[in-house]
Amino acid sequence: MAVMRIAPELQPLYLLADSQLLFWRRQGRLLLEEAIDRLAGTTPISAAYIGASNGDRPEFYDIFEAAVDAVGIADRRMIDSSFGRADRAFLEGAQMVVLAGGDVRRGWDTFEQTGMKDVILGRYAQGAVLVGISAGAVQLGRYGVVEAPDSPESGLFDVFDLVPLVIDAHDERAGWARLARAIESLRGAAIGLGIPSGGGVVAHTDGMIEPLRRPAHKLVFDGIRVVHSLVRAE
Repeated sequence: MAVMRIAPELQPLYLLADSQLLFWRRQGRLLLEEAIDRLAGTTPISAAYIGASNGDRPEFYDIFEAAVDAVGIADRRMIDSSFGRADRAFLEGAQMVVLAGGDVRRGWDTFEQTGMKDVILGRYAQGAVLVGISAGAVQLGRYGVVEAPDSPESGLFDVFDLVPLVIDAHDERAGWARLARAIESLRGAAIGLGIPSGGGVVAHTDGMIEPLRRPAHKLVFDGIRVVHSLVRAE
């Protein structure tokens, strides 16, 4: 007798410019409450924090702990960059995975070298909620950006590509110049999305981008130049 397996439902992706939205309330409810409500029937919920992009700095894990405390998640763990056996086992069962801020390339190199990358992708495919903060938000997009001081162009490297956009965060004071250079170099092959300080977006599985708290910034190459527009909450 054949056994029918039901594929897990993919969850929206939460891309935050910084940690402010971890404590933000929408209509009286914390954003993380909304996220874990989608995990109905999964108890208890476990949350993994990956600090590879910031070198596993404990003060940033403390912020994560306060955020998950506020929504009643007691089963949580910091996944160390060395990615030992116990950390791997915890991450393989986590229902929420938070990718921390820091240096996009540093974190990505750790993901690839340790095997975290495949485990994170596996958790997403199995229905876990992924939250990216700053560098973590960039890593959930299509490319990371590396800028060489002696070059006017931006170098790009592949990241998760779970959101088919080039993401940047909290660069509004520079007018999203780094992101604009990256989008111009791609000559129309990708769209850029800038997430301002204190803001975020929910990337829904149907492709809709929902800004949180503040409008997001959309950058598109029109064949001649990069055109900048705002994406506002509906």
